[in-house]
Amino acid sequence: MATRSDAPVLDTLAAMTIDSIEHCGMDEKTLITTRIAALVAMDAPAISYLAHISPAVKADFTVEQLQDVLVAIAPVVGTARVMSAAGHIAQAFGVAIAMLESEAEAMAAAEAESRHKS
Repeated sequence: MATRSDAPVLDTLAAMTIDSIEHCGMDEKTLITTRIAALVAMDAPAISYLAHISPAVKADFTVEQLQDVLVAIAPVVGTARVMSAAGHIAQAFGVAIAMLESEAEAMAAAEAESRHKS
């Protein structure tokens, strides 16, 4: 019997992603490249790019490679899609950075609290 989740949509998307990765024979970098190209082609929102930042970092996917993907697909998907993607990607990076900063601040506060109690 399945248990009820607090985030069933996110859980389903995560399961689909894991399933896709497990059944795909591509190396990590090729998989990320393909997914970024697909996101650009469908004019995906920033949250979709945000979900791919961690896997891209793990695959050593560089900003230069991201730029190469955008340059390579620009003639196919068009200027508007590439510019839209660039904005969404920048927004996703901004959210990721803000999340990391918040996490770092929380860790520093917890460490300071721990030292204060000692």
